[in-house]
Amino acid sequence: MNHYAPQLINLSATLILLLSFAMISQRRIVSLIHLFTMQGVVLVAASFLLGFVTQQPDLYVSGALTLVLKVFFIPWMLHRMIRKLNVRWDVETLLNIPTTMLVGIGLVIFAFSLVLPISRLSHSIASGSLGIALACVLLSFMMMIVRSKAIPQVIGFLSMENGLIFAATTVTNGMPMIVEFGIALDVLVAVLILGVFMFQIREKFDSLDIHNLEKLKDDCA
Repeated sequence: MNHYAPQLINLSATLILLLSFAMISQRRIVSLIHLFTMQGVVLVAASFLLGFVTQQPDLYVSGALTLVLKVFFIPWMLHRMIRKLNVRWDVETLLNIPTTMLVGIGLVIFAFSLVLPISRLSHSIASGSLGIALACVLLSFMMMIVRSKAIPQVIGFLSMENGLIFAATTVTNGMPMIVEFGIALDVLVAVLILGVFMFQIREKFDSLDIHNLEKLKDDCA
């Protein structure tokens, strides 16, 4: 099992990257939530696998925490939000899908070029996945930029956090548990606040387009 561990971790990294590409090209909000859930499942599997190989119980706790939050609770909460808000599609993007994919490929190349010297210094069994983790973070950040609706931006934020956790888990063999719980709490609070935020936008403007915030600022001025 230990012999195949690096290949399995790299396979997990590749799956997370492919899911990130699928997310930036997806217009249906329900499908975005499903892709985010699948990304969480892969992250949990990578944490459990690395915990088994390195014999670090903290990674099992980290995987269980990710399972509860990213695979069950947060997707359930997002589905509940879109049902209450009656939102299913996100058709407005700043870039069309082909252009978005080309920019995404450029970000992946940039990420690998940036982390290549750092990866050579790492002694982790999955040091090669650092570039993929950074690429996932950049792709998620781009998704937040090119989407004009609030819910896809929330999903982009959560996917970005997935990339950061994957990098910390695979490259450094895990973070201290106090950091894990702190990040999990921050993410949970952020989702709750963003949920209230989206309901307020919908109540005020009958739309989740964040450009309405500019009108609100002008009205306040």
